Amino acid sequence: MKGLLTASSAVLSLAGRAVATPLQARSDPIRFTGPFSINTDSVHNIHVTYEDESFEGDVTVVYGGCHMKESHERHHEVGSTYIRRDARPERFVWIVPEETIHGGCLHAYSGPRLIGRSDPISVARNLRKRQEIAEVADVTGPWFDGVAYMQNKANNASFVAVAKSKKIAIVGGGMSGLLTSHLLESVGIYDWHITESSQRIGGRIRTKYLAGSTPEQYQYQEMGPMRFPLSVQYPDTNETLEIQDHKMVFQLGDVLNQMNNNDPKLAVNFIPWIQSSPNVPGNSNGYRLPNGRIPSVSQIAANSSLRLPGYEAPDPEAEEEAEEALEELYDETYDRLRNASQNVFQAHKEAIERGLFHWSEAAYLRYHLNLTADMVDFVAGASDHSAMWDIYDSVYFGATNWRTIDKGLESLPRAFLPHVQDRLTLGRKVEGLVHNNETGKISLTWRSDPFAMEPESEDYDYAVVAVPFSKVRLWNLPRYSSLLYRAITTMNYQQSCKVALHYKTRFWEKLDPPINGGCGSTDIYGIGSVCYPSYEINSTGAGVILASYTSGTSARSVAALSTSDHIGMVQRAMVEIHGDVATEQFTGAYDRQCWEIDEHQAGAWASPFLGQQDLYLPAYYNTEFNTIFIGEHTSYTHAWIFSALDSAVRGTTQLLLDMGLVDEAKQVVETWMGRWIHL
Repeated sequence: MKGLLTASSAVLSLAGRAVATPLQARSDPIRFTGPFSINTDSVHNIHVTYEDESFEGDVTVVYGGCHMKESHERHHEVGSTYIRRDARPERFVWIVPEETIHGGCLHAYSGPRLIGRSDPISVARNLRKRQEIAEVADVTGPWFDGVAYMQNKANNASFVAVAKSKKIAIVGGGMSGLLTSHLLESVGIYDWHITESSQRIGGRIRTKYLAGSTPEQYQYQEMGPMRFPLSVQYPDTNETLEIQDHKMVFQLGDVLNQMNNNDPKLAVNFIPWIQSSPNVPGNSNGYRLPNGRIPSVSQIAANSSLRLPGYEAPDPEAEEEAEEALEELYDETYDRLRNASQNVFQAHKEAIERGLFHWSEAAYLRYHLNLTADMVDFVAGASDHSAMWDIYDSVYFGATNWRTIDKGLESLPRAFLPHVQDRLTLGRKVEGLVHNNETGKISLTWRSDPFAMEPESEDYDYAVVAVPFSKVRLWNLPRYSSLLYRAITTMNYQQSCKVALHYKTRFWEKLDPPINGGCGSTDIYGIGSVCYPSYEINSTGAGVILASYTSGTSARSVAALSTSDHIGMVQRAMVEIHGDVATEQFTGAYDRQCWEIDEHQAGAWASPFLGQQDLYLPAYYNTEFNTIFIGEHTSYTHAWIFSALDSAVRGTTQLLLDMGLVDEAKQVVETWMGRWIHL
C-alpha cells in the first residue's frame, strides 16, 4: 500500500529544512523565498510572496535548468492552480523525485509567460535513503511514507498548502486527543477544540483518591493504566537495555513540566514502581496455610508443597509436545526480545512474516499439530480469538526497571488542563459525523436532550477522532470505506475490572513478613492480581490496596455483580490473604471500575480478534471524509499510554500532510519520533 511508511523513513523522507538565501533580483509577480536546499525523494514546502497585487490567473510551477525559457523544457512539473486576488497561497507542496538534477531552479508560469524564478537550488541525494517498506515494516505501517502518501493524491489537489486557520475538531479528551491538541498548537494551529463526553479529561487514566483525599495525602490507586516499563536487564549477558517505546511518555512529562514552568501543583514526576515483591500473595491452586491464609510467592518458592498440583493433562506426553511446539513457534530468544525492546514496529513486521498473525494458540495446536479438542482446550483454552502477537508484552512485562507517576497518573491530564480548558467542552456526547460534499466540511452532531428528534451540530474542516471504536460504532457516520467501516464496527475490546479498598493504615507493611509494593495473584476466581502501592512505603496514615485487577471472562462475570456484592467478595479475599487485620483496618471506602460497562469507554483496551490487527491497520492511514482516527486501538501495540501517544503523532502528521503543511509535519516527526527511533 503506497501510503504507508516506517517509523524511521518518516524521519528520513520528511527530512530537510528550508535554508535562507538572497532573493531573486527579477521583478516578477511571484518570488520564491525557499527552499534553496533540498533532498531527493522527499517532500518540501515551497514558500512564495507576491510582488504584483493585481495578478490573477493560472499558475504552473515547474523545476528545471535555471536558464530554461519555456515550460516544456522543465525537468518535472511540481503542480498547478488558479490564483485569485483574494486567495493567494503562500506555500505549495513539492514532491521531489529521486532523479532531480542539482542546481536547477523553480519556475512559475502563467500560460507561456514566466512570472517567477527562484535562485539556484542545492539538491542533495538522500544519503540516508528511505528503506523499502518491505525491509522494515509490512504494508500495515507503522508510518505512512510522506512521499508515497502525497503521490497517492491527485497532484493538483495536494499542490496548494492550506491556511493554518482551518478549524479542527478533536473528539475525545483522552491522552491521544490531548497530545494532538499540543502538537497542533506547537506548529501554530490554534483553531482546535476538544469535545469530551465525560466531565473530565484523561480518558482511561483514572487515578482514584479515596475517602475524599487529595493527591498530596497519598491514598490513591490507579483504576486504569498504572506503570511504564523503563528497561530490562538480561542476566545471561548482564546487558541493560532501555525499552524505547515508552520514552515518548517520559518526553511528554518533560514537555508538560516546561509548559507549566515546573509548577509543583502541575508536576509530572516519575518515581520507581515495584512490579514484583517476594511477600505478595501467590497462586497456590487452592492450598491454604494452617491459619487459613494464602501463602506468599516466596513461601511457595521455598516449599513447593504449599501449592496444590494442577489438574492432570488428558495426555501428559501430548501436553509436553504441545508446550514445546508453542515455545518453538514463539521462539522468544534473547536477540528477538532485545530487538523488540528497541523497535516494536520491526518486531511486528517479523511476527507477520513468521505467521504469528495467522494462528491463535488453539488453532495452531488443533489444526496444525492435529491435537484433540480436549488437549487443545487444556493447554491453550478453546478460544480462537487472539493472534500470537504478544512479544511486546513479553518485553514490557520482562522489564526489570519500572516507573510510575508521583501522586498518580492523573498528573498527566492535570498538567494538560491549563492549556486546553479554554477550548474544551465537557459532557457533550457526540453521536454522529456528517460530511457536507458541497462545502467539504465535517460536522459533529449531539443531543443535549436525548429525546430531541433533531440533533445540534457544529461544522469543522477536519475531525480527529480519539474515541474508541466501541463507542464510535454507535454513531451516525459517513459512508467510510468497507475496511474502515468494518474496523469501527467489529474491533474487539478487552474487558477488565479493578477494585481499590481503603484502610486505616498501611498494615500490610507491618506484617511478618512485610509486603512492600509489588503485584501478586490469587487462585480466587474473579480477584486476579493484587497490587500494593509503590509510593510512600512505611509512611503513616491511611493506605489503599488495588485489591482486585481481573480481565477477560472473569471481568465480565464480576462486572455483572452488584457493587456491594463485588466489594464484599474482594474484601473477603483481603482477609484470606492478610488475616483478620484486613477486617479491623477496612474503612468501608472503595472504588470500583469495570471498563466494559463504562458509558464513555465500553471496553478496557483494544484486543483484536485473529486477523483484525494486520487487516485493519492500513485503514487508519487514509483520511476519509476529512476524518482521521487515532487512539490506542489504531496503534501497533494496545493498552499502553505509549500506544495512544504514538497514534496522536501519526494522526497529526497525517493531518498536516493533508493540509500541505510539510514543514510542520517535519517538525512533529523530528521532535516526537526522530529523537529515539533507531534502525
